[in-house]
Amino acid sequence: MNSSIAVTPHHPPVDPNRAIIADHNKQYPRQVWWFVASFIALVSLFQFASWTLSKLSTGRASDKKQEEDTEAGESPGARSFSWRRIPMALVNAYRVVAFRCTLQFGQSYTLNFAEVFVTCAYIVAIFTWEFVNTTTLSGHRLDISYWGGRAGAIGASQFPLITVLGTKNNVLAYITGISYDKLNYVHRMAARVVFVLLWVHGGAKIAHLVPASYGEWFIRIGLTALVAFSVLILVSLRPIRAQVYETFYFTHFLTVFILLLGAYFHANEKHVGSYIWPCFLIWGLDRALRLARLVYYNHLYFGFSSTAHRLDASVELLSPHFVRLHIQRPPHFTWTPGQTAFLTMPGVSGIPLESHPFTIASVDARYQLNGVKTPRTADMDKTMSEAGADATPFWKELVFLINVREGFTKRLAQIAEKGEKVKVLVDGPYGFSPNLDNDDTVVLVAGGSGVSFTLSTFLGVLSHVQDRKSKCRRLVFVWSIRDASHIEWVSKTLTKALELAPSDIEISIRIFVTSGNAAPTLAQAQDRSFNEDDSVHSSSDGTAIGKSRPSSLLNFSAVQVSQGRPDLRALLREEVDANTGRLSVTVCGSQGIARTCRSALKIPMSVTLNGGPSVVLHVESFGYA
Repeated sequence: MNSSIAVTPHHPPVDPNRAIIADHNKQYPRQVWWFVASFIALVSLFQFASWTLSKLSTGRASDKKQEEDTEAGESPGARSFSWRRIPMALVNAYRVVAFRCTLQFGQSYTLNFAEVFVTCAYIVAIFTWEFVNTTTLSGHRLDISYWGGRAGAIGASQFPLITVLGTKNNVLAYITGISYDKLNYVHRMAARVVFVLLWVHGGAKIAHLVPASYGEWFIRIGLTALVAFSVLILVSLRPIRAQVYETFYFTHFLTVFILLLGAYFHANEKHVGSYIWPCFLIWGLDRALRLARLVYYNHLYFGFSSTAHRLDASVELLSPHFVRLHIQRPPHFTWTPGQTAFLTMPGVSGIPLESHPFTIASVDARYQLNGVKTPRTADMDKTMSEAGADATPFWKELVFLINVREGFTKRLAQIAEKGEKVKVLVDGPYGFSPNLDNDDTVVLVAGGSGVSFTLSTFLGVLSHVQDRKSKCRRLVFVWSIRDASHIEWVSKTLTKALELAPSDIEISIRIFVTSGNAAPTLAQAQDRSFNEDDSVHSSSDGTAIGKSRPSSLLNFSAVQVSQGRPDLRALLREEVDANTGRLSVTVCGSQGIARTCRSALKIPMSVTLNGGPSVVLHVESFGYA
């Protein structure tokens, strides 16, 4: 009798850890995103509350308060202790700790505590989710099979965040109120954290790969993306980026493209490619918006209009290290004081469509002061040809003061030496202007070409005071320069502003010439090694430099030009001691100037509780992060 025996196929045992690993790799990247989104929402909520309070307090309440104090027989500047000022004191204490306490790395790299907190919180969050729950069912702790693949999944999930933070049309900038250039620090920080995380992933996998595995396309493309990421991180280091920016610009574009393309195909093999492809949409949308704006604002060039020559920029070599560029305002282009524009100069750039950001030193026509007569375009063209670009109304043009470095700016300076014009395509404006309308006293501090930011802000404050949109009653303008001849850069604009300034605002202009010679020759200026930090740690009371000031500017008692370095600590403390309302200090200069201002404004809570001012600090320092 024949009997048949059923043979059951043998299956290898299924590792029960695999299901847990797959679930963690799916859920933990989502949880990281919930954490990041919650933090962004919290910052946005505070920004909205601050904006709402600012709008509600806009008005002329300070006038009414001073009138009431005067009627009561009290001095407007009288101080007294009040428990009701505790909320204001707490807000000031938060500002001091978060934004004025800093960690310094070298001479030019500074992080405030808010940036340190964000950095530490992000690192802790990323690596907590990376290494939490990595114990196998058998009890083996920190098992590589748990955290090796998870590192890649979490790293891939952060690519959209990094991409958004690196764009100029940054949606996060609008909802958080933080300008794109400051968010760029977070962009670089997040990219470097993810870089480490992806090498954790790559190292874990490489350690267990057999040689034959390197022939698989999936492995090769992942390694290619990781190598591209490594090159990108290397060239993005600040010393390299600052010295060879054009190389960085081209390398950044190429390596990011390789990274995203390789990362998508590699991650998609593990079903997490959905985190990568949105990056292409985000980047493409940003580029499309920039291209559309470029065509819109510069359509006269693209339309081959007979008036296109009016948009050619006049370039002046103010000194061996500074260039002034004038452009007639393109149609429909509007901006607010302190904003930046990206300039593309095909005849100057080393790379096609290479663009560079510069602060607009002039103000839009809507900020012009009463009494300024704006000529017709034809008259303006004639005036410019006869008297030079400086004769153009400061309210009818785009003006840029550009610090000459290497590469792009050096080639621009060479064109300026020849007296030639350049074709310029304008894209912008970008960034946010500080809201100074609710400040009783506004102090503007600049070093060197930082005057581009503070000069336009100065004009904007005067315009708002004139239009009764601002509470400001005292406006202080401090500028530290190396050569007395630099005053000529802004003398005509300051003179006109002082002539037309409203009578109900007190203005003080303090210019400090740090050069040992009050009127250095061009040869001496060329021999002097330039450093944007007109150091501010000591002061020389020196006498006024009468010969170095234009006579028209010298006639105003509000203007004081002194020899020596400004003692910003003493100057700012004087303003704090003299004020009882809201005081804002806006700084645009080197890291040295910014550090000194931050240190000087570390106001203790007792000052505010005893009637001192609420102090706000805005910093637009060179070489940010």
